[in-house]
Amino acid sequence: MHELNKYSGSSLPRRTTKMPGSTTLEFDNAAYRGSISLNTGLFIDGKWVDPVEPDMIDIINPASGKKIAAVSLGSSKDVDIAVKAAQKAYKTTWGLKCPGSQRGKLLTRLADLMERDIDQFTALESLNGGKPFAVAKGVDLAGAISTIRYFGGWADKIHGKTIESNETKLAYTRHEPYGVVGQIIPWNFPILMLSWKAGPALATGNCIVLKPSEMTPLSALKFAELVAEAGFPPGVVNIVNGYGKTVGQAISEHMHISKVAFTGSTLVGRKILEAAARSNLKVVTLELGGKSPTVIFDDCNLDQTLKWAMQAMYLNMGQSCVAGSRMFVQEGIYPEFMEKFTAMVKAFGEATGDPFAPTTMHGPQVSQVQFDRIMSYIASGKESGATVHIGGDRHGTEGYFIQPTIFTDCTPDMKIVKEEIFGPVVAVMKFKTEEEVIEAANATDYGLSACVFSENVGRALRVAHAFESGSVFVNSAQLIECSIPFGGYKASGIGREQGEYALETYTQVKAVHVNTGLII
Repeated sequence: MHELNKYSGSSLPRRTTKMPGSTTLEFDNAAYRGSISLNTGLFIDGKWVDPVEPDMIDIINPASGKKIAAVSLGSSKDVDIAVKAAQKAYKTTWGLKCPGSQRGKLLTRLADLMERDIDQFTALESLNGGKPFAVAKGVDLAGAISTIRYFGGWADKIHGKTIESNETKLAYTRHEPYGVVGQIIPWNFPILMLSWKAGPALATGNCIVLKPSEMTPLSALKFAELVAEAGFPPGVVNIVNGYGKTVGQAISEHMHISKVAFTGSTLVGRKILEAAARSNLKVVTLELGGKSPTVIFDDCNLDQTLKWAMQAMYLNMGQSCVAGSRMFVQEGIYPEFMEKFTAMVKAFGEATGDPFAPTTMHGPQVSQVQFDRIMSYIASGKESGATVHIGGDRHGTEGYFIQPTIFTDCTPDMKIVKEEIFGPVVAVMKFKTEEEVIEAANATDYGLSACVFSENVGRALRVAHAFESGSVFVNSAQLIECSIPFGGYKASGIGREQGEYALETYTQVKAVHVNTGLII
């Protein structure tokens, strides 16, 4: 069946069991004009297939709340089939059977194809996730393409070591792939998180079974088409749409998946870790939540700090694990900072609207569930005695738009200070001393990211080193690069993604002992 849907969606039923083969999305706006045809099945063993148990899920445009497409919905049975395809590919055409130089060529070719289709990918990310088009292209797609290309360069540089022992022995190590790895990605940066998972896994010779978010699968389906076009052997990349409680759980528990990588909430991360332990003790890497501090000292460059603070908090509508949602401002500049920051947030909020409009800076939250969750936190902040300095309400009457919000008069015991909101809501607090703010910044279960703003280099580095977090940005925010490791302390995760460090999470070390002359 072939469906034709306008980008703004329709009022078709939410669920149906009639299986579509593909859908065509028509775009007619200043940002992108044209049509995008997508396969909407499961991508297993290099082919598009229907689920074993026919089912579908509607995909919703968060800017309108209306349906834009329907995609196949997989189950544990489809995961089983995908794992078998991945096992076969690993043993016959990939893994140790495929030289790193060839894996690198395929990844580079894939990056080139993504760059060729960058506007189509961007349109899908804007439509499916509500991202302003220019931001999706400049941040999400630029980062995804760079990541795939970067790891393509690593593919033939996975080296072991020769280790000195004695004259009668040769010892060396091999860094070998796990084989079949499971990957579960979130909805906030769909194509970017896919690249973070797929890039290092494929570069090191693993085959993958990947579950995109059931809310934002469109760019993953487009990615699968390019995997086939680039020439990857069947079974190397398998994409199974589905819910976390079915497909995600099946990946976590599967006895023939040797490693699982997950990005998402700390709550779900714990469940994945438990499932992996109950099954085959598979290796787990987790990139989880955050409640990141932004610390602003009196001696900062205020004009620059204001711009970075905006990016730290409101990029992607606050739907970022590194969002600077706890903002500490030193008392000497607090009045001036708040005056200027308020004006910037107000102007930013006025640029809320259609993600495809060239003037839009702030789009919708990804779903009704996420909208309701954020609004419940805003209500909690009000009830606990915090002051809504600006925002705090819905924007418009259609879609899942929330006003950029600032809370003041916040205390450490409030939910809006302690818990990850994952929306455009910041809690601003005043501080006096360096020692005081370090203690406050670290008073959280999370430890993913932090920002510090000061023109005093000694202070900036002293505070950066004192933060209990996996990443620290000095006089900047969210400048994440594919060559620099990313991951968290404490409840923010296990392991690292990006950079050379990511290769370690997708390889296991084998020590080989060779007797060259010892006789017993």
